[in-house]
Amino acid sequence: MKHKDGKPINHPDKNRNVSLAITVIVLCGASFYLGGVFSSGKDPVVAITDHRNMDPSSETAVSLVTKAISFPECSKEYQDYTPCTDPKRWRKYGTYRLTLLERHCPPIFERKECLVPPPSGYKPPIRWPKSRDECWYRNVPYDWINKQKSNQHWLRKEGDKFQFPGGGTMFPNGVGEYVDLMQDLIPGMKDGTVRTAIDTGCGVASWGGDLLDRGILTVSLAPRDNHEAQVQFALERGIPAILGVISTQRLPFPANSFDMAHCSRCLIPWTEFGGLYLLEIHRILRPGGFWVLSGPPVNYERRWRGWNTTVEEQKSDYDKLQDLLTSLCFKLYNKKDDIAVWQKAKDNNCYDKLPRETYPPKCDDSLDANAGWYTPLRHCFMVPEPKYKKSALTYMPKWPERLNYAPERLMLVHGASSSTFSHDNSKWKKRIQHYKKLLPDLGTSKIRNVMDMNTVYGGFAAALINDPLWVMNVVSSYGKNTLPVVYDRGLIGTFQDWCEAFSTYPRTYDLLHLDGLFTAESHRCEMKYVLLEMDRILRPTGHAIIRESTYFVDAIATIAKGMRWTCRIENTEYSSEKEKVLICQKKLWQSSSSR
Repeated sequence: MKHKDGKPINHPDKNRNVSLAITVIVLCGASFYLGGVFSSGKDPVVAITDHRNMDPSSETAVSLVTKAISFPECSKEYQDYTPCTDPKRWRKYGTYRLTLLERHCPPIFERKECLVPPPSGYKPPIRWPKSRDECWYRNVPYDWINKQKSNQHWLRKEGDKFQFPGGGTMFPNGVGEYVDLMQDLIPGMKDGTVRTAIDTGCGVASWGGDLLDRGILTVSLAPRDNHEAQVQFALERGIPAILGVISTQRLPFPANSFDMAHCSRCLIPWTEFGGLYLLEIHRILRPGGFWVLSGPPVNYERRWRGWNTTVEEQKSDYDKLQDLLTSLCFKLYNKKDDIAVWQKAKDNNCYDKLPRETYPPKCDDSLDANAGWYTPLRHCFMVPEPKYKKSALTYMPKWPERLNYAPERLMLVHGASSSTFSHDNSKWKKRIQHYKKLLPDLGTSKIRNVMDMNTVYGGFAAALINDPLWVMNVVSSYGKNTLPVVYDRGLIGTFQDWCEAFSTYPRTYDLLHLDGLFTAESHRCEMKYVLLEMDRILRPTGHAIIRESTYFVDAIATIAKGMRWTCRIENTEYSSEKEKVLICQKKLWQSSSSR
């Protein structure tokens, strides 16, 4: 082929051009990705690949090197910032069924790249078990509950502390007497049959706190609001709690998780919207599990005058509730004074006898009962899988035997078996021994609230079961769903996508542990934002144990330094060169605006 002037055109090698183009595209893409992973608004972190010691046979051939960065402080107004449940953004969402209180995470361009400051006068929290009864006022400086609920003895301010007398709306004279009555109604609370519980509308979590001494581990649940800070008080006390509300989405738990669910005048309209909220309780409650209700309309015959209603209205509400529970195969198990207990069917006999046109209807097989991350609530109820009969409360080993018993629902996890479960247990026992050498505070009263940020079977928590702490086991919403196994062991946990913020207040955990999280999730989540979220939820003077591939360790340590953490790199228990352990501590600092 020739130009119009007749001169020949010299064609380059087409294959060579294609190869060159692909190389340029790949290099540009890699450069863009790495720059995004470690970039920051004003003073970007530069990420490069260090090829100086590249040796194909070497276990540490490639690592990330970063330039130092210092993150600025957030303004004082963000001291209680909860990104995905931010009251400042509520006006964007409707009030119907309290949709505004659900998770609504900000887009990436609205994410904060600053360090959340503590309140003025913040101190390291009082240690467990004393913290159950008192906390520093300056750590949670909110008087609303103290003023509005003073007659119910939720808490009271004395000097520089809040005191927690153990009161509640339905137990103003103390939670101990209330739970004693409940144990008389449910004998399984005394012998290890009941191990896991959920408290909806938890107040300051006095119910969950009392149950800890009785061997029952409770997830206390309440929404974020402008005044009460219920979940923040609970965690400050050292009691498990997360932000959450039953609205339009399922709760972040798998099916058949809890042995008991509790509502003490939690103001949830159980019979409205076709019983939608009770359908969710039915889903997460284990077959044979107990649902406990105190408050309206229970004991309406004596209490109706104090509820600003009529006895006829309350009787109608109670009848509606009883009819709805019957249609879901609950039976009234026991009732006395202000407490009523229903039990979910132990097996599928009741469900099999329900008419085909029952209401609420049964869910079809297309719905995954164990999905719990941004999964819409449906107007149907989940019938338990009949093949998992041993997952019913009646057939579960009692606590503490169930902790190390290979659960039947291991079969739900691809590649899992009793041998992999046993190996995981042994592995974490060895690892915890090593961690306690690296961090002597682990296992003492200095560390109470602990999170395992990417657990598999809960082995980390199981190996710490005899220490004075509790562990929130987090399972990735993008990984294998092993959370049913965690709950079958008698442990607690939740789903989470670490590309988003966790449902808790700032400064609520003493120790964060992660095992290969960046290796598993760095293709989706920017390391910078994950570490900033860790800083938000970690208490000042709290620790992080970061077990990670050698490739990421230096980069993590560099970013952590920019968050005012001190870190040191340690060997694993096997001194492997493929991975290292970072032991980090968050510094206690006061906001410059409060000095």
